[in-house]
Amino acid sequence: MEPLKHECGIAMIRLLKPLKYYQDMYGTWMFGLNKLYLMMEKQHNRGQEGAGIACVKLNSVPGKEYMFRERAEGKDAITEIFANAHRCLKRLDQEQLADAVFAKNNLPFAGELYMGHLRYSTTGKRGLSYVHPFLRRNNWQAKNLCLCGNFNMTNVDEIFNKLTLQGQYPRIYSDAYIMLEFMGHRLDREVERNFVKAKELGLENKQITEYINDHVEMRNVLKSTMTDFDGGYVVCGITGSGEMFSMRDPWGIRPAFYYKNDEFVAVASERPVLQTTFDLECEDIKELSPGHALMVKRNGDFSIEEVIPVKGDSACSFERIYFSRGSDRDIYKERKQLGESLCDPVLKAIDYDVKHTVFSFIPNTAEVAYYGLLTGFKHYVNESKIKKIQELGHIPTKEELVSILSDYVRSEKVAWKDIKLRTFITEGNSRNDLASHVYDITYESIVPYVDNLVVIDDSIVRGTTLRESILRILDRLHPKKIVIVSSAPQIRYPDYYGIDMARLEEFCAFRATIELLKERGKYDLITDTYNACKKELEKQAKDMRNCVRDIYDPFTVDEINKKIVEILRPTEVKTPIELVFQSIDGLHKAIPDHKGDWYFTGKYPTPGGTKLCNQAFVNYIENVYQNEKKF
Repeated sequence: MEPLKHECGIAMIRLLKPLKYYQDMYGTWMFGLNKLYLMMEKQHNRGQEGAGIACVKLNSVPGKEYMFRERAEGKDAITEIFANAHRCLKRLDQEQLADAVFAKNNLPFAGELYMGHLRYSTTGKRGLSYVHPFLRRNNWQAKNLCLCGNFNMTNVDEIFNKLTLQGQYPRIYSDAYIMLEFMGHRLDREVERNFVKAKELGLENKQITEYINDHVEMRNVLKSTMTDFDGGYVVCGITGSGEMFSMRDPWGIRPAFYYKNDEFVAVASERPVLQTTFDLECEDIKELSPGHALMVKRNGDFSIEEVIPVKGDSACSFERIYFSRGSDRDIYKERKQLGESLCDPVLKAIDYDVKHTVFSFIPNTAEVAYYGLLTGFKHYVNESKIKKIQELGHIPTKEELVSILSDYVRSEKVAWKDIKLRTFITEGNSRNDLASHVYDITYESIVPYVDNLVVIDDSIVRGTTLRESILRILDRLHPKKIVIVSSAPQIRYPDYYGIDMARLEEFCAFRATIELLKERGKYDLITDTYNACKKELEKQAKDMRNCVRDIYDPFTVDEINKKIVEILRPTEVKTPIELVFQSIDGLHKAIPDHKGDWYFTGKYPTPGGTKLCNQAFVNYIENVYQNEKKF
């Protein structure tokens, strides 16, 4: 599996008791900060290019900072930001370190509200200014807003236009900044509503501030903001006055989990993160419902409220296959089932010759699916043994039993991942040569020219790693046949909800389909689809259909598979190669509660996804295809 750009990850913790409580109970007032660190490290797989944290102190006094933020770029960002957060502690003696009151009054990141974010860009934009959390400052505590999230919005253009029509001038054209300003604007209005109310009650000066801080309703801000956004998201925020929220999109595309007791409230992108960090059982943790927001008020009151009515049941299935931590109870079972369900098509691919087949996997995310595939084949072999014994028609001799029972499923650690290719080498030939050595093999793990080699991967997206490394290295073993198995179906359509998979031409299934259309002279279908996409883009997003699905209609999955092999096969590799992909039915049976399958079916849960898919085909035709063939 070639590395995809991951999703962002979020972590939040709200302490419900004074810092001294945690000093007395757990031996440190840094309980919240330490747990935030653990939650972020446990989600390090979700974001590798940057990280940030923020903290708010409650009940601060004027003239002292009460909102703190650290951000950093690079693979060591988490270590860097927490080292910076701890730097001030080095000058303290043990007595001061153990004094929670001193810490609250004098030290940064000694607060009650914590937020953490792991970033992986889905837009290609780099730089510290793009690393979450984002911060909007104001002299009024309640107007200060710190925001982060795991999201990608599909209608940034519409929101941008709405803001400019209001007379606003957003500085940056990005979903994160526009959301910050849009929500910040609504937060300002909420504060001003309470200001007017306080004046009507006859309050003055600091009394007004206290009234505002006690009466800000984040539900009003969220309801007047998030209803306008289209996309997959979990948005988290904290205010200077001490409000905290985490909201999930109404289609349920992106996940969020939480846990609450009388000491704290914690939120994370993945369930096992909370389980491990806080030593919890699976049942202790709740999943935030689509369209709902978790909110903790300044006074610690906790609530879950519906902000937007649920619009669909489209939790992302690809997230379960690839991105999420495999240690989750349900995800582990699902990945095993994905592998087990592939037993029959793999049997067909090896012509039912299990005896002369070796099974393995591409490290590392395909390992669980591999165990499932082995389970399926073990069941098949056991059934075959029973059938052979029954067909004897007599009580078997010891020799007959030994002969029959000697059949087994052969598995080996064939592929090894040695290095991660670094991007500092840009020259094409050098880069390709390095890429070919990302994986290595266990030599003499199969019988040359006799054994089939079945290797399972979690998914096949671009096919780059297959072409540049895996097929070449497996061919050195000289198998009779190489069968590459994908636990996911063919990825045919882009994603616009948080994963950097936005261009159709990147997908080997799409490229293979275009080649088939060319070979069979179906240029009219390409042209017609292009024109249909352009026509759809003239409509409102809610009225559009996904015209890109039309190009796949003339072909079977097997036809596209064979063409993918032709495209990806290195010229020097002569071993027969066959691809086996998961079926859509197999996907749904293995992952029944996560119906978001737009990568494979083109059925986008939101209008914005459909719009951007049509636009992607137009972009492909105008930027790639027209350079190859003129209409």
